[in-house]
Amino acid sequence: MNGSERLFSREPRAPYIPPAPGPAATPFPPEMTIQNDRWITRMAKEHGMIEPFEERQVRAGVISYGVSSYGYDMRVAREFRIFTNVLSSVVDPKNFDPRSFVEFEGDICIVPPNSFALARSVEYFRIPRDVVTVCVGKSTYARCGIITNVTPFEPEWEGYVTLEISNTTPLPAKIYANEGIAQVLFFRGSEPPEVSYKDKKGKYQGQSGVTLPKL
Repeated sequence: MNGSERLFSREPRAPYIPPAPGPAATPFPPEMTIQNDRWITRMAKEHGMIEPFEERQVRAGVISYGVSSYGYDMRVAREFRIFTNVLSSVVDPKNFDPRSFVEFEGDICIVPPNSFALARSVEYFRIPRDVVTVCVGKSTYARCGIITNVTPFEPEWEGYVTLEISNTTPLPAKIYANEGIAQVLFFRGSEPPEVSYKDKKGKYQGQSGVTLPKL
């Protein structure tokens, strides 16, 4: 495992305290706002929101990653689980058979035609209590028929991101480790929620590797 992929400590970081609510609630409270590069950089450096953190977008010769104007392009690590149908079994989200995946580690992962792989992010995320994210796949991959799906990061979720990478083409597809895979957009609410992901002890809290479905 190279330096860019070292596992980060899950020790508590400097707590992020959301700002106090503004004036009394109105029938039309302020809308959620997307956060810019200055906010993302401050939260990463002061509160460990993203580790490791690249404060400039790296582009030369790679699929870009790092902070952008209104988001952060995360990288895919070298750990993959490639789907296989050798068992001819039914895919059941409530009772998933881990034998349906072949484990692979390397700088380039080949996803078979019309199949998919699971992977994890290089970065470890700690989401503030008043923030939720939306993730979208990189255009470079999407234009090749390679779709990356990531569900939103809920308030106070933390962990490495499990990435679902689908190859929708009839040809094998390459995925490049330690390069960009998806962009994370941070939306900040006008006030924190009553119950966060941490409060409800979410089943994917603190995940450290490629995590299979849980019920």
